[in-house]
Amino acid sequence: MTTASPWAPLRQTVFRNLWIAVLASNVGTWMQTVGAQWLVVGEPNAATWVSLVQTATMLPVLLLALPSGALADRFDRRRLLLAVQVALFAVGCVLTALTALDLMSPPALLVFTFLLGVGQALTLPSWQAIIPEVVPREELPSASALGAVNTNLARSAGPAVAGLLVAQLGSAVVFGINAASFGIFAVVLFVWRRPPQTPASHPEHLGSALRAGGRYVRYSPVVRRLLARVVLFVLPGSVIWGLLPLVAHQELRMDASGYGILLAALGVGAIAGALLMPRIRTILTPNQLIVAAGVVYGLALVVMALVLHAYAVIVVLIFAGLAWMTLVSRMNATLQLFLPNWVRARGFGIYQVVFAGGQAFGAFAWGQVTAATSLRTAYLIAAAIMLTGTCTVLWWPVHEQDGADRSPAIYWAEPHLMLEPHLDEGPVLVTSVYLVDEANAAAFREAMAALRGSRQRTGATRWGLFRDGADPARFVEVYQVPTWAEHLRQHEGRLTVRDEQLEQKAAALARGPAEVTHLLPADYDR
Repeated sequence: MTTASPWAPLRQTVFRNLWIAVLASNVGTWMQTVGAQWLVVGEPNAATWVSLVQTATMLPVLLLALPSGALADRFDRRRLLLAVQVALFAVGCVLTALTALDLMSPPALLVFTFLLGVGQALTLPSWQAIIPEVVPREELPSASALGAVNTNLARSAGPAVAGLLVAQLGSAVVFGINAASFGIFAVVLFVWRRPPQTPASHPEHLGSALRAGGRYVRYSPVVRRLLARVVLFVLPGSVIWGLLPLVAHQELRMDASGYGILLAALGVGAIAGALLMPRIRTILTPNQLIVAAGVVYGLALVVMALVLHAYAVIVVLIFAGLAWMTLVSRMNATLQLFLPNWVRARGFGIYQVVFAGGQAFGAFAWGQVTAATSLRTAYLIAAAIMLTGTCTVLWWPVHEQDGADRSPAIYWAEPHLMLEPHLDEGPVLVTSVYLVDEANAAAFREAMAALRGSRQRTGATRWGLFRDGADPARFVEVYQVPTWAEHLRQHEGRLTVRDEQLEQKAAALARGPAEVTHLLPADYDR
């Protein structure tokens, strides 16, 4: 596969405008984080308060990213993003005013941080799902890397600027800049005219959309393995994000400006990693990259625990930022390439739940470990977990399938029934009868085992393949779908070219086309 230039997606006008708007928002968010953490760093039980700021930021993503993904797959993603940015602008303005009036207590700060985190939870899946709409498929890895550049430019500039502003003007100023960044994002979204999207013939209710998203991930081994790798990296890796303010304040005796420099070092390393990603993809396989990133990050944690000198910490933070960005960006790009459009936002919602859950739980856990022991002990334990988790790639490697075509493919014949079931009627039992010669029986069973995943990812809750005892050539595939509407969605947009290829492979081993029937509940009489 040809490697696209790391800057190629910026030639797309819509992507470029949105990328700049997201950069402004990310800069504001990192300034907000620095201002919030530094506001409580002098409080009693500072380790707990500082780690809770990180937890309050990430917990909403853990709770709401999946419903947000379902909303983004159901409604217009541009309008959803616009509404969220306007709400965040209002919350940011109130936070700024209360802080300026010296009315902000640590518990109240956590509440406002949580509300801003809710907005982040509603933003992330929609933004990730929009990217494949505005850049060509071959540029998606570069677009993902640019997303990481965006985040880490903000991580470099935001904390450094925030540290100076907090030291000179106080936290209220950075809170106000964060509020303004949401306004900038809202203006760009308002100006963008997204092409009209064809509405779904049978729109999903929120509950069924959530179940469908969860079902897709449950029956997708590739996605599950990607999520497992993210957990094994982020959980120990979150020790840096959660406890770096304490390293700066207690161990290195730095002020807010020094803390900003440490975060900027992480960002510089991450930007370097993003720029090197096209080259890295040609040298390292995904599994080799997982090992390299885990080892580099783990060793950086060891150095931070044992060599508490400012210059040494800055250097290893650059390498830690590079390792963090390369792994997270690679997992993100692989997921973007893998997920079909109908479930992309929900898939990223689940990804964000896992990612934010690892960060939120990790930040809180490392705060408690530090309170019970010491910063050095917390970093050494995290390093041990990171290196141990990296070794598990030998048994749980990532299975990459970038070459599979997951564009929509509507190839099933429209079902024609004498009965006219209500859309919410169910369950529906679908059977497909194949006639297969004995010479092809083993290959047919193997092909149907692969097809099973397609059925379950797109709607089936139960699946089975049976052989007629009286006629061994007769194979019957049976699967159950919760409702008639859910089965129609399989017909009208959930299936992909990859699904069609799997079905064609099985059908080619049979004597002819399958005979398909749709069975409704016995008491259905309309």
